[in-house]
This record gives sequence, structure tokens and C-alpha cells, in this order.
Amino acid sequence: ANACNENDGSNSEDFTPCFPSHLVHFTKAKMKFLLLAIIASVAGAFAPSSGMARQATQLQESFGLDFAEDTYENQPDLLKGEAEYKQYMNQVKEDNMLNRKYNVIRRVRELNLLQATIDAGVLSKLEKNGLDLATVEKLLPAAEELGLLSLAANNQQLLVNGVAPLLVEGAPFLLPVVAGALEAGPSAFYLAAAVSGGLEAYFLANGVEIPLIGLPASLIGGLLLVPLTVATAGAGVALGSLKK
Repeated sequence: ANACNENDGSNSEDFTPCFPSHLVHFTKAKMKFLLLAIIASVAGAFAPSSGMARQATQLQESFGLDFAEDTYENQPDLLKGEAEYKQYMNQVKEDNMLNRKYNVIRRVRELNLLQATIDAGVLSKLEKNGLDLATVEKLLPAAEELGLLSLAANNQQLLVNGVAPLLVEGAPFLLPVVAGALEAGPSAFYLAAAVSGGLEAYFLANGVEIPLIGLPASLIGGLLLVPLTVATAGAGVALGSLKK
């Protein structure tokens, strides 16, 4: 027999619903069974499979059918990849922005950089530090063994359009600085590496931000300071090893 609290309905706030005891036990048992079923299914999903390994399949647009259409043969050339698209643009317009290259030789001639290099005494100071033509000739096989020449050949687009403009356009301002550093010797390059590296470390340690835009100075400045630190430190080490 179920014991339920009688309520005459005079006070609706004290009303408590009453369920038969066999219905309550049945509901609890059903919930336990459902919970065990969920646990078993989850455990089975992460259990290692004991059956045969599934064979690897290769997905193709033709679904592996011999009579299916070869999409690569039927699509236009400009849709077959970056190389094909660049060749197509050369056919449409030879002087296009996609394949345009920075004219290093013309800009060197226009800026008269060869004469500026001679006037700054860069070549004579390089020889004073031990870097002459004979030394350069000896260094070329070592550079090839290290893969530096192959690396430069495989990244011509980046070097011509990315690095060359910075060096060539900035050469009128950099040549006097480089000449002074060569006059001082490797210590000048070590000092430049220490200053640029220390400045980047200061930005990073203090969380300095660029005004107005709010970006970290270590991130923006690091694009210049980190390569400058590596280049100047490497130049100091190289000059120190070549010093006669």
C-alpha cells in the first residue's frame, strides 16, 4: 500500500504530488539501465578493434572508374595551378604584376652604387679584414657543400623581389655605416648585434606596445631586429675568422 499525504485542496502551496511506489522503483531501474547502456557504448567506441584492419582507399574525382572524365585534361590552363596560371598571364600581358621582377642591375646603375662603394672604401677595408678574391674563391665550395647556393637558386623570387629592394634602395645610407664598421673591425658588428638583440629583449620583457595601433613592439620590431642581430653577429664571427 502506498502512503500518500492527503490534501483537501485548501492550501495549494502545501500540495505534494504522490506517485505509486512500484512506478518509482520502475523508473529508477530504467534510468540505471539507460546509464549502463550509455557507459558501455562509450567504452566500446574507444576500445581497440579486434577485427581485420580496414584497407586504405585512395579517393579520386573519377571514383577510380576507367570511363570517368579526366578533369585535369578538360579544365582551362589557368586553373591547373600557380605555375600554369603564371604562364597564362605571361601570354596575356608580358609586363604583368604577377611575374614582375625587381630590376637589380638597372637600379644599381641608376643609384651609381659601384662608384659609391669605391668612394666609401668598402672593398679596400674588406681586404684589410682578410676578405679578398682568393678567400672568396675558397669559400664558394664550402657554401655549395652547405647548400647555400642551392637555397639561393630555389628562392630567386624571394631574393629578387624581397631582399634585393631593401639592400639596393638602402645602399646609399648603409654604405657609409658598413665602411665605418669595417674600419673598426669585428667588434663593431658585435656591438651592433648586442644593441639590436638587447632592444628586442627589452621590448619582449616589458611588453612594450606601439602607440596608436597597440601591437607588441617585440613582434613588429622583431621582423627587423632579429634578422639584424643574426646578420651582424654572423658578420662579426666571419670577419674575426678571416682576420689576417
